[in-house]
Amino acid sequence: MKLAICPGSFDPVTLGHLDIITRASKLFDKVIVVVMTNASKSPLFTHVERMDLLQRVIEDAGIENVTVDCYDGLLADYAKMRNATAIVKGLRAVSDFEYEFQMALTNRKLYPEAETVFLTTSAENLYLSSSLVKQVARFGGEISDFVPSCILPQITEKLRKEREV
Repeated sequence: MKLAICPGSFDPVTLGHLDIITRASKLFDKVIVVVMTNASKSPLFTHVERMDLLQRVIEDAGIENVTVDCYDGLLADYAKMRNATAIVKGLRAVSDFEYEFQMALTNRKLYPEAETVFLTTSAENLYLSSSLVKQVARFGGEISDFVPSCILPQITEKLRKEREV
């Protein structure tokens, strides 16, 4: 069985994330979407909330070979622990590639049994990021074109509460 890990911070999950997850699910027997800790980011949603959002999105999309997990450590260690054969990463632009290429080489050194597979984003999601979604929503902008509709109320409510604080 070919198992892939699809890591990210998913804070919050966007239509771009869903696109990559859906496409990865067609390439591999099983995909684990893993919420990772990124020390350079201050997340809005907790690990548990992000896992819940992802689970709801995956169920709503009807993707049966994808599960959700979280991990606070090195991606290579998680991939090794799960015996993954691939790490799937989405790419939006050349700037993404430079960073992701560096990470892919590091992960290969730490766990050579898993290959990093890059999936380019769909054109309509080229500009889309979780940071952009949060910024637009924080200023009251419409984000329904950026996030799956099944989680839009939860994201909007969380950002509304953040503005009130």
